[in-house]
Amino acid sequence: MRNMIKKVIVPVLVIAVLFAVLRPLCIQDGKCNYLLLLLLMGIPFGIGKMCVWMVPRGFDLGGTLAVWTMNFLIGGLIGSVVLLAMIGQAIIYLSVFLLTVITGIHKIPRIK
Repeated sequence: MRNMIKKVIVPVLVIAVLFAVLRPLCIQDGKCNYLLLLLLMGIPFGIGKMCVWMVPRGFDLGGTLAVWTMNFLIGGLIGSVVLLAMIGQAIIYLSVFLLTVITGIHKIPRIK
C-alpha cells in the first residue's frame, strides 16, 4: 500500500493541483493552450533534474532575464518528459495493481 501511495496517489494529486493552478494562465481566446500548460507544469519537475544551470555573469538586466528564462524553458522541457513518464508509471502501476486484485478475487474458493 505504501508503494501505491508513493507511485500513484501522490504524483496524481500533485499533477491535479498543478493543473488546477496553472490552467487559468494558459487560456488564450477562450481555449486552453495545452502545450504551454505542459511546459509550465513541467517546471517543478524539471528544475531539480537539470544537471547544468546557465549562470548569468557580466550581463545587463535584459541578458540576465534572458538567461533565467532559458533556464526555466529547459527545465520545463525536461520536466514535461518527466511528468509524462510519471503519468505512464502511475497508469502501469495502477493497472498491475488492479489486475492483481481481480486475479486474487477470482482465485478465492467459492463457498457453497
